[in-house]
Amino acid sequence: MTRLPLPPSLYADTAVAPVATPPLDVDKTIAVAIIGGGYTGLSTALHLAEQGVDALVLEAQEPGWGASGNNGGHTNPGLKHDPDQIEADFGADLGRRMIAFSYGTTNFTHELIRRYQIPCEARQSGTLRAAYNEASAAAIEKTAQQCIRRGMPVTYLNREQLREMTGTDRYIGAMLDARGGDLHPLSYARGLARAAISAGAKVHGETPALSLRREGSRWRIETPRAVVHADKVLLATNGFTDDLWPALRRTIVPVFSSIAATAPLSDAVARAIMPTRSVLYESGHITVYYRIDQHNRLLMGGRGPMRWIKSPHDVAYLMRYAERLWPQLKGVAWTHGWNSRLAITKDHYPHVHEPAENILISLGCNGRGVALATAMGAQLARRLVGGAKAEIDMPITGIKPIPMHAFWPVGVTTAVIAGRVRDRLGI
Repeated sequence: MTRLPLPPSLYADTAVAPVATPPLDVDKTIAVAIIGGGYTGLSTALHLAEQGVDALVLEAQEPGWGASGNNGGHTNPGLKHDPDQIEADFGADLGRRMIAFSYGTTNFTHELIRRYQIPCEARQSGTLRAAYNEASAAAIEKTAQQCIRRGMPVTYLNREQLREMTGTDRYIGAMLDARGGDLHPLSYARGLARAAISAGAKVHGETPALSLRREGSRWRIETPRAVVHADKVLLATNGFTDDLWPALRRTIVPVFSSIAATAPLSDAVARAIMPTRSVLYESGHITVYYRIDQHNRLLMGGRGPMRWIKSPHDVAYLMRYAERLWPQLKGVAWTHGWNSRLAITKDHYPHVHEPAENILISLGCNGRGVALATAMGAQLARRLVGGAKAEIDMPITGIKPIPMHAFWPVGVTTAVIAGRVRDRLGI
C-alpha cells in the first residue's frame, strides 16, 4: 500500500516532524490491537503502555492523517447536550459522571501535553460559545447557568463584553468556559504517537486492517503484509469507519468539516480579532468556528462540500463571512483551504460498543474530538485492562444502524444549504 499525502493544509506545512511508523511486515501476537491512529487510538495505546500492556496501533495512512490532524484545533469541554439533559438521558449516577468527565477533558488533555512536553502550540485561553440571535442566546445562557450551578469556571457574557473579546458586534451573548483552548492538531497527533512509542507501544502506518475475525481464543487481523493475533481489539476509526465490523459504518454519518486559513496578519489586525486568544464556535444551524493561532493566522472553519477540497476558494463563504465579521480583513491573503471527515452520531453522543467478547469500539465525537478523544483513551484503556467490571464514565451501548443511512450524503448537503439560509435570515 502507498501512503496517501496529507490533505493540503496549513498544518501539513507547519507541523513538527513525524515519528517513524513503518508498515507492519511481520506477524505479531499482542495483548491489545488498536485499529485507527487518530487521537482515540494513540491515546489509548499510550495509556495502555503506561500500565505495561503490550499495545499495537494499525493506521491505514499515518498518525493524524484524518480528522485528528486536520480539525479546527479547538480543545472544547463538554458534550453536545446540556448537563441537565445528560442527567435526564442517563440518570443521576452515570449522567453526573459523564458531565464531570466530559467537562474535564480539556484539563486532562493540556495536562497530558505538559507531562509529555508535546510541542503543539497548546494554549488554554478559553472557549466561547456565541449566539447572534435571541433564541440561541437564551439557550446558551441556560447552559451557562447549568454549568455555574455545578461549580464550573463558566461566565455568561453580554454584547458589550463580546465586542471587546471578538472585535465584532455580531454576537449578543456567549458562554465563556475558561478550560477551553487550542493547539496545532497535526503536531499534537504526531506528539501523541511519539509519546505512545516512547512508553512502549508499537505504531504502524500504511497498515490498514483488511479483515477481523475470531481465531481460537484470539482475534485475527489481516493487513497487507502481516497478520496480527490479539487478545483484545479496539476499533477507533471514527469518520473513516468501514465494514470491518458488521453494521458499524451505518451507525455514524461521516461529514466533512472545512477550514480556511489566512497568511499571518499584522499585529494590529490580530489584536483586534480575539485579543484574548479564546477560541469561538457559533450556536447556529450550521456551526462556524474560528481562532487566531500563535502566528497571527485566522483559521475559519465550518461545513463545506461533502468532498475533499484543496483550496480556500472551495469554501469562499468562510472568507466572505470573515470579512463580514471584520471588514479590515478585505484584501488579506488566504493561503490554505482543506477538510477532513468526522463522525456524527444520530443522538449526538459519543458511542462506545462491546459487540463481542474482547472487542471494544469508540467513535462519534461529534466535533469535540481533540479533548474528548484524548481523554477517552484513558477510559478505554481502563476497560481493556479491567474488562466488564471496570466501569467507565460513558455509556456502553448496542450497535444501532441509522435508518436510510444510504441517503446521508443528500441529507447532509440539504441540511447545510438550508442551515446557511436560515442563519443568513436570522431564523
